[in-house]
Amino acid sequence: MPHFTVHISESALDTKTEENLIRGLTDAVGSVYGEQFGRLVAVDLIGIPQHRRGIAGKPSTQVAPNITLSLREAAYNHPDVPNAPARLITAITDAATATLGEQTREEVTVALLAVPEGRSGTGGRVA
Repeated sequence: MPHFTVHISESALDTKTEENLIRGLTDAVGSVYGEQFGRLVAVDLIGIPQHRRGIAGKPSTQVAPNITLSLREAAYNHPDVPNAPARLITAITDAATATLGEQTREEVTVALLAVPEGRSGTGGRVA
């Protein structure tokens, strides 16, 4: 299951932003792998109080979303999905800036984590 974890300034989150980020990130995965795959996406938004976030060694007031997508390793190299990592990074960044504003584009960081086969499971079963 594709799983996003988004660490973001708590002050940037409200109901509308939360809904748009969740929908946008889900659509970003669907735009690369197909709409059906997007239905499997989970998104966790974690708001960080401004006084608990630092950039370059100093407290920061930037929105600065740090977005991590965890996905099975094979999905990043699937022959039917050329350039998947680059396409995902672009689509994820575009989704974040569509919600948070173009001025945040340079603050958005994206990490793609690859889970090797046999290293994840659901319901107590290795998947």
